[in-house]
Amino acid sequence: MADEKASVEDIAPGAIARAADITDSIAARIHRPVLLAECVNLLLPAEHRTDPLIVDCTLGLAGHALAFCEATPGVRLIGIDRDQEALELATRRLWTHANQFTPVHASFSQFDMVLDKLGVDEVDGAFLDLGLSSLQIDEKDRGFSYCADGPLDMRMDVTQSLTAADILASYSVENLTQIFRDYGQERWASRIAQAIAEQRQREPLRHAAQLVNLVDRVVPRRNRGAGNPAKRVFQALRIEVNGELDELRSVLPQIALRLAVGGRIVVESYHSLEDRIIKRFFARGSRVDMPHGMPQIPEGLRPYFRDVSHGAVKASKDEIARNPRSGSVRLRAVELTLPLPPAVRNEMLHDIKLAEQGKEKRR
Repeated sequence: MADEKASVEDIAPGAIARAADITDSIAARIHRPVLLAECVNLLLPAEHRTDPLIVDCTLGLAGHALAFCEATPGVRLIGIDRDQEALELATRRLWTHANQFTPVHASFSQFDMVLDKLGVDEVDGAFLDLGLSSLQIDEKDRGFSYCADGPLDMRMDVTQSLTAADILASYSVENLTQIFRDYGQERWASRIAQAIAEQRQREPLRHAAQLVNLVDRVVPRRNRGAGNPAKRVFQALRIEVNGELDELRSVLPQIALRLAVGGRIVVESYHSLEDRIIKRFFARGSRVDMPHGMPQIPEGLRPYFRDVSHGAVKASKDEIARNPRSGSVRLRAVELTLPLPPAVRNEMLHDIKLAEQGKEKRR
């Protein structure tokens, strides 16, 4: 007799609940959502419509998503994540909200494609929690952390081919210097890149400990800041492997073009380069760009975003003490106040095209 897989309906509800409890317990231990209450209040304010459709573009272990579902029982949630393992754990964790929740395995820069496949024209809100998840940091075989040895992988989506080891083996000294300097803001970028080129002639760099030891040898001890000297190099490699900045430049205009009037975009970032991209994108739609003294603002020049976070929200000292990873967070949110003018829509479509070209060039 052929093996048959049991469907969810075939499993006793008690067994499902116990499995979800175990998943929730694991998630709670390895992931603490940052600025959780603030994210909920910004994305789903009390005056928001009763049955909003929102997209969690970085589902992770569903810490924020679960809070969104519990805060607004009528919410419909699309959860996107490029990490298949995280997506599966999140889906188990959200089993009691299965009728509200649609999981999607994709990169968040595929926002348009995801909505098209689901037959969705517009959404009432979108949330992004950028950077590295606790699951990825804590898994040694993913190679994200400089604190534990593991393969130099760093892929958020393990179905893609490019890894950190590939970059270290094939990028020129000039390209390595650029990514360490631009993405890691590493003072000794050129010296580290040259050492990598010399090292790979003798032995390929395949494990995190090899790279940590190399950086430790290269960076002068008298010029080191706090923490592990390899942290900036690891950060830069992770951003390059996953094309994180081009992904962000691509998704922000995609969201804006699909946002219903009154809908909101809420973003948590942990890196100054990410925050700069977000700040500029939001500011572009929040200010009036016209000569001083005009009696009224022409319709096509009116601000289409309203800053609802009033700049960047930061974690409190208490939250940082509970969760040190929240120390660098910057939370920003805007609300769409009127339909996007045609000129703005065209500009955003151009931005998406440029970001996609950047992703292709990186590959």
